Amino acid sequence: MAKAFVYILECSDGSYYTGSTIDLEKRITEHQNGYGANHTKKRLPVKLVYFEEFQRIDEAFQKEKQIQGWSRKKKEALIARNFDELPGLSLAYRDIVSSRTSDTARTSDTARTLDTKKTARMVPEAFKGTTPKKQIFKSNGKLLITGEYIVLDGAKSLAVPTKYGQSLTVESHEEPLLFWKSFDEKGNVWFRGTFEIMKDGKLMALQNDETSERLLQILNAVKTLNPRFFDDRNGFNVETHLDFPRHWGLGTSSTLINNIAQWTNIDAYKLLELTFGGSGYDIACAQHNSSITYQLVDGKPEVQLADFNPPFKEYLYFVYLNKKQNSREGIAHYKSLNTDLKPVISEINDITSRMITCNDLNAFQHLISSHEAIISNLNKMETVKSIYFNDFNGAIKSLGAWGGDFILVCSENDPTSYFRKKGFETIIPYSDMVKPLPSSP
Repeated sequence: MAKAFVYILECSDGSYYTGSTIDLEKRITEHQNGYGANHTKKRLPVKLVYFEEFQRIDEAFQKEKQIQGWSRKKKEALIARNFDELPGLSLAYRDIVSSRTSDTARTSDTARTLDTKKTARMVPEAFKGTTPKKQIFKSNGKLLITGEYIVLDGAKSLAVPTKYGQSLTVESHEEPLLFWKSFDEKGNVWFRGTFEIMKDGKLMALQNDETSERLLQILNAVKTLNPRFFDDRNGFNVETHLDFPRHWGLGTSSTLINNIAQWTNIDAYKLLELTFGGSGYDIACAQHNSSITYQLVDGKPEVQLADFNPPFKEYLYFVYLNKKQNSREGIAHYKSLNTDLKPVISEINDITSRMITCNDLNAFQHLISSHEAIISNLNKMETVKSIYFNDFNGAIKSLGAWGGDFILVCSENDPTSYFRKKGFETIIPYSDMVKPLPSSP
C-alpha cells in the first residue's frame, strides 16, 4: 500500500506544479481551495495530470525535487507516460548538481528548459542570481567545572564551551512536511523522521519511536513560545550534525535546543525549561565562545565572561568514563536531600572565584580536592577518585552528574597509560577539548 505520492498539477496558466504528499486527495483539495503552494493559489483552478506512488515520503520528496528541475518537454513526456523518451530529453539542472535545491523550483517551467548542447556549462535562468532558503546554526558543547548540582540553587559556577558542538541546517520548501535527519560524528544517519504540518500549525509524527516523540515535544514547545511559526505551513528539510559521540555527555540535547531556538526565534532558556529542564548553564555554553561563570539569580540566568586561562593547562586532561549517568535522576536525588545549602553555596562560590585566577597547579589541585569533598559530603556519595583511582598521583574531579561522563584530571605526567591500563581509552588534553579565549583586539 502506498504511503506517499509525488504529483504534477497543471495550472490555469498552463504551467506545471510538482509536489509530494502523504494524502493525495486531501492535498489536491487544499490546492483547489487556495491553501496549497504560492504558485498554485495564484493560478487556480488546477488539474491533477500525473501521480506516482512511493512507500516513504522522503522518497517521494526526492522524486519531486528531481522532476522540478526537468524541462517542460520532459515533464510532458512523463505525464504522457512516454518513459522511453525521458533519457533522450534535456537533463535537469538537479540531474547535474543533485545537491542543490531551492524554492525557485516553483518558478515557470519555461525558464527551466536547457539547451542539451550547453548543459555542462550553462546555469538555467531559474537559478541565476538566486539563493536557496538555507540557514545554518551552530552551538558549542559544554563542561561544568564547578558547582554541579548546587548551580540549580544559585551557586556561581565555572563552565567552559567545548570545541565539539552540533550544527543544524534548515532549507525550506512549500510542501507541509518537515523532513528531519540527524547525523553522528562519523557522518552516519542515526535518526530519520518525517512530520506533517497540520492546518492549525501543529505537527504530527509519521513514525512512532522515542526520538520522534521527544522531537515532537520540542517542536510543540516551539509553538507555545512562537505560536505562528508553522502557521504558513511551509515545510523544511532539517539536518543535525554532531562533532562528538552522542554518549559523551557534552550537550547533545542542549546544542539541539539552542540551535532550534535560533532557527525559530525564541528564548533558548525557555525552550529548555519546557523540554529537558535543568539550570541552563549548558545553554550559556552553547551561546558563548569563552569560559563563563553562570548563576541563577531569582531564577534567572546571569552569565559573565570568565578570564579562565590556566597557565598549567598542559597538565589538565579530560577522561571519559563511559558510565553515562541520567542527569534527571541525579538532580532528583540532590533535590531529595534536606540540607542547609547557604554555607555550601558560599564555599563553592569562593572555590569558583579562586579557580578562575589560580596560577599554580598545586593550588588548583587543592581547590579541586576541596570541591570534591564538599559535594561528596552534600550528596552522601564517594568521590570518583576514591572509587576508581585511589592510587592515582594527582587530582581528579567529577564533572556534571557524579559517576559518569567526563572527569577532569590534573597530572604533571601524561596520565594516558595509567587510564588505558584501567580500561579508559578516551583521554583528551585540555587544549584539544576547550575553546580558547578569544584573542585580544
